[in-house]
Amino acid sequence: MKQINVAQVIEGSKVNSFHLTVLLWCTFLILFDGYDLVVYGAVIPTLSQEWGTAPGILGLIGSLTLVGGLIGSLICGIVADKVGRKKVIIACVAIFGSFTLMTGLAKGPVDFAIYRFLAGLGLGGIPPLLVVLTSEYSPKPIKNMMVGIMFSGYSIGGILVSLFGMKVIPELGWEWMFFIGAIPLLAIPFLIKFLPESLYYYVEKGDYEKAKGIVARLNPSYVPHDADRFIMNLSTSGVPVVKLFENRRGRSTIMFWIACFMGLLMVYGLGTWLPQLMIKAGYPLNSSLLFLCCLNIGAIVGSVCGGWLADRIGSKRVLISYFSIGAVCLLLLGFKPGSFFLYVLVAIAGAATIGSQNLNNAYISMFYPTQIKSTALGWALGIGRFGAIVGPTIGGLLIEWELPIYINFLSFAIPAFIAAISISLVQNKYNSTMNLELSSPKRYQKII
Repeated sequence: MKQINVAQVIEGSKVNSFHLTVLLWCTFLILFDGYDLVVYGAVIPTLSQEWGTAPGILGLIGSLTLVGGLIGSLICGIVADKVGRKKVIIACVAIFGSFTLMTGLAKGPVDFAIYRFLAGLGLGGIPPLLVVLTSEYSPKPIKNMMVGIMFSGYSIGGILVSLFGMKVIPELGWEWMFFIGAIPLLAIPFLIKFLPESLYYYVEKGDYEKAKGIVARLNPSYVPHDADRFIMNLSTSGVPVVKLFENRRGRSTIMFWIACFMGLLMVYGLGTWLPQLMIKAGYPLNSSLLFLCCLNIGAIVGSVCGGWLADRIGSKRVLISYFSIGAVCLLLLGFKPGSFFLYVLVAIAGAATIGSQNLNNAYISMFYPTQIKSTALGWALGIGRFGAIVGPTIGGLLIEWELPIYINFLSFAIPAFIAAISISLVQNKYNSTMNLELSSPKRYQKII
């Protein structure tokens, strides 16, 4: 008979094909989240001409997608902690893929808006669950880096929209951009077969045979026995959202929410309007495609390198540095640097906005106990979705008001500074590694 500590098995495992399977599937799915972020902006000019829809209505449609994502993010995190990560991920993929496919069949702005909203419900629930699953199955020494690699798929999706858009929209029509976005539907049978469920979930629900199978894949030398016992810490009662404020984690929870709000404000605001702002300011941009690739390449490098650094010096230090450097770069863009420095600053801005948000997701996932990880990240990203809604609005107003160029960039630098301050106020001493010392009377050790 063996007594198996679930956390020790996962964190002490060596990287093998099982870890790579989780990483590849999560990267594949997050790629389409990044794709969806950019695809609407790519088809707006065509939709405006084809349907004669006013820019204000098109902006409202974009916001509806984000509202759907907000609702999905808040609901799916809570449901996943109750019924399992895998089931909710597959359900979200089915919802998102189906209504993205329907979007390509839309005949007017009304049904287009409805399909986009419903697709947002599924899409909003996917990112927090993928972060949790990747983090949960990552060996401790490379946990941040694996989440950073996974989130690089987000930026790859944005690059693919730019590459596809140049050929697909003129030759096949805008509809095919959404047909491509529905590709995850084809992956559902493979997800059912190959995507693993949370080991913690199997143990909590008493599905010991499947738990032993996961342990064997994490540690090939493990030989299962009928009398093996699994140990992990669980909470016996309480509302998951309320638990985000227990054990002196209330202040940190609020700070994470603020950082996510500011991070997604920058990601969606800059992603939607920064090219137009820079062209309007007279920057020598030869190609918006080159600009978008530069921004997303910076995000990929920032996510992976930032994850590597976070595993060595801590997520908090890296995030404070990233957000601060990003704010400085955005301010420098207001001084109209030469072409070379322009693209360098844009790349760093990509690392410090999209890259920082990716690292912040990993930080949140590790900060909270396993049984509320999905809820914690789902709510943080849900609150952040308000920032995603506000960001494009701010960019549109800046263009409409024709403000001085330095004011435009200052407007996006300020959220970066606020995010850095918020992360600095997160209390690391109350993170999930302190659960045993700070556990309440309702917490107990469950041995199976």
